[in-house]
Amino acid sequence: MTHVLNYALKDVLVNNAKEGVAAQSVDQKGSLVDETKLRFDFSWGGALTTDQLASVEKIVSDVINDAVPVDAFVAPLDNAKRISSLRAVFGEVYPDPVRVVAVAPTPVTKILENPEDDSWKSYSVEFCGGTHLSNTKDAQAFVLLQEEGIAKGIRRITGITMADATAAIKAGEEIAKEVSIAGDLEGVTLEDAIKKLTEKINTASISAVLKTKLRDILASYGKKVVAWKKEQAAAKTATITAEVLAAAEKSDGERIVLQVNLGTDTKAAKAIQTAVGKKVKDKSFFLVSADEAADRFIVLAFCHKSMKSVDCKAWAVAATDGTGGKGGGKKDSAQFTVMGVSSLQSVLEKAKSF
Repeated sequence: MTHVLNYALKDVLVNNAKEGVAAQSVDQKGSLVDETKLRFDFSWGGALTTDQLASVEKIVSDVINDAVPVDAFVAPLDNAKRISSLRAVFGEVYPDPVRVVAVAPTPVTKILENPEDDSWKSYSVEFCGGTHLSNTKDAQAFVLLQEEGIAKGIRRITGITMADATAAIKAGEEIAKEVSIAGDLEGVTLEDAIKKLTEKINTASISAVLKTKLRDILASYGKKVVAWKKEQAAAKTATITAEVLAAAEKSDGERIVLQVNLGTDTKAAKAIQTAVGKKVKDKSFFLVSADEAADRFIVLAFCHKSMKSVDCKAWAVAATDGTGGKGGGKKDSAQFTVMGVSSLQSVLEKAKSF
């Protein structure tokens, strides 16, 4: 099937190239066919797009499904060279006479009767001395597994046929179904599904085209997860802000020391500081929040700039003294991270007694 692949590449990249694209030729640079795969190396200046790969894969599959005869005939070299659709390996020296292999409904002998007929351009015709199928239907199916660069200006396509291709098509359909079902999930469940499906796609022996499409779908799901996380973070920030404001309202004192539940999300902590700071200008705040799984917690001390009675940095330094906490800040705002949640309560006690 490397002959058909060669034909498909020329048809997609050269015969049907988009206007304005610099002209290039597709020349065979090597091929391999064994019991597990076929490999085809060709000249081309860059990676093929997903649409180009899809077109190549479809052409090869269509030729297989059309059950096209594969004919071979040994002909005089000069006559054979006149065939309009002839594909030959660049730089190769061919014998005279030469063996002509055509994947076409018309036998090679008939093609040679009128070799320059443009209708032959719809078929694969090559010089080749190798063994071949007698009909494309014998290949059963084709799956393009990979397209990659192997040297400057040289690309390689790896594909499979027969039972392996049939199995790859079935596996691809099953994974595609799983990806579709995952689209109905939300939140953490969707995030977990994306991770599992990404790993499954990466390791699966399925069409490279399908892999790209499925990855694009998962990327769109990823955007849903990001949006969900933003919503959750905003809601949590609002809840904790309300909690801090309520504590401030209930307290007669100037300083509020409070443990909150925002993990070690410093971005959320900053948002809470900003929101609280806009509404409370006569109190200072010392907030602590832990991430039990990571065994660490953050300390956030802040007040309105108009307050002169408290030094937030000194407050945070004194409360975290002896914990190995790291951070910094200034008089109206300081932030520290402390490893080891076991020291959290002592930090709260020090903060209250500062």
